[in-house]
Amino acid sequence: MKQHSDHLLPDGTLRFLPSRLNRQPVIVLGLTADEMWICVAVSAVIGVGLGVGIAMLFQSLALAPTTLVVCTALGLLVGGKLLRRHKRGKPETWLYRHLQYALATRWPVLTAWVGGADLVRRSGRWSTRRSRRP
Repeated sequence: MKQHSDHLLPDGTLRFLPSRLNRQPVIVLGLTADEMWICVAVSAVIGVGLGVGIAMLFQSLALAPTTLVVCTALGLLVGGKLLRRHKRGKPETWLYRHLQYALATRWPVLTAWVGGADLVRRSGRWSTRRSRRP
């Protein structure tokens, strides 16, 4: 005799849809893997620029990778705190849509590459045309 739980329907499907099933897990400092890699990439690019400049200024090649590592660590710590603060109370896809919108409005050439053509970028009043009276 087959026993059914409260959350299963007789056909074996779930009565509810788990809301956290497809979410990315939080890995470091409240960031998901994608958000962490965004912080690391941005801070690494800044670290390379600073590292090359500092290495040329002090004429020491070893300062370039050291500055890169320090900037990446600081970028992850600071970026994690800032992103966590900005994400609080917003939907999960907020960061990705925000970046997509920023790229689509500032660099229209990249719109197709980042999927910005799917965004609604209309400003003004919206109407549902339900308020008309005959």
